[in-house]
Amino acid sequence: MSHSRPIPLVAVTADVRDADGYRWHAAAETYVKAVTIGLGGLPVVVPSLGDALDIEALLERVDGVLLTGSRSNVHPPIYGAEADAASEPYDHARDATTLPLIRAALRHGVPLLAICRGFQELNVALGGTLISEVQELPGRHDHRAPVSDVQAERFAIRQDVVITTGGCLGRIVEAEAFQVNSLHRQAVGRLAEGLTVEAVAPDGTIEAVSVTGARGFAVGVQWHPEYWVATDAPSGRLFRAFGEAMRERIAARGGLATAAE
Repeated sequence: MSHSRPIPLVAVTADVRDADGYRWHAAAETYVKAVTIGLGGLPVVVPSLGDALDIEALLERVDGVLLTGSRSNVHPPIYGAEADAASEPYDHARDATTLPLIRAALRHGVPLLAICRGFQELNVALGGTLISEVQELPGRHDHRAPVSDVQAERFAIRQDVVITTGGCLGRIVEAEAFQVNSLHRQAVGRLAEGLTVEAVAPDGTIEAVSVTGARGFAVGVQWHPEYWVATDAPSGRLFRAFGEAMRERIAARGGLATAAE
């Protein structure tokens, strides 16, 4: 007799890029493969169409939302700061899509995993602010990636994080401290009131959060668990927990999408 498990349908946020005379809405392969390999789901890349996208209809059809990382940054005027060249590049179309998507997903209890830019979007969507160049602040470390053309070197696991005692992330990764592949120049400034700190770097930089009182799984990390999801234990546990939260939602809704084991 065969056993079946639901296949989560995961909305994956997209960047907007202009190339070859076209405007592309795209997500990096590492994220879509992490959905398939890391949690056995089916990724659906969501175009950044702003108001033209029916977010409510989208959330009726998907089981979770994955907010991806990106080279672009949230436009500073959105959180009350001035735009400057140091914070470029920007992606206004993505901002106009992801911020309302985050709020709607949380309203409906749709499981959400926010990574890197997505982590920063989560903070901004709930009223927080960002630091443009965190490495320039006294006492802060340089969290930027090493200069290399080899992605595995840029995304190497090398930075310590300390997990908040009794938090949801500690239960997921089953550790009090571990190393991650955090590479960023922007960071959380003022933490949104609706977020709880789940992990910090040795210099005090916030590296992970959860949504306080969320109706479902809602976690954000500044690092990149998608890159080593198949080989790094904490990365794998985080994606599996995201997957299980979506499967629980599917079961509660009487979902039928399954895969034979």
